[in-house]
Amino acid sequence: MQLDSITLPDDLLWTNEFDWNPVEQTLDRSLTGALLVQEQALSYGRSIVLSGGTEAGWVTRATVQSLLGLSQDPNKVMTLTLADQRQYSVIFDRQSVSPIEAHQVMPFAYPDDSSFYALTVRFLTVPST
Repeated sequence: MQLDSITLPDDLLWTNEFDWNPVEQTLDRSLTGALLVQEQALSYGRSIVLSGGTEAGWVTRATVQSLLGLSQDPNKVMTLTLADQRQYSVIFDRQSVSPIEAHQVMPFAYPDDSSFYALTVRFLTVPST
């Protein structure tokens, strides 16, 4: 799995792959009480949450620092290539929580660049640039 030049573990799971509804729908009532339905296909904005939980998808501290460096660049469009070779243009999803969560697998007071972290990364699909 690849995010631009950063290699991510292939055992990260796309935890919300089937939670997305590709059609937006609004319902309203007319003055006569009739139901008015409008639907439109969505082009972008699909959420991609990659996580290995606590048992998979571990990365080194150096990888976490590289991801944090990418996340500090506003409006950065990146190419995400999944393990099955599907590609998406993505940005970090900063809506509700941090786009990157990393927790030490074995807690140390002074971890080094080779210490392992359990990773969760959140993206939104966008048009390619």
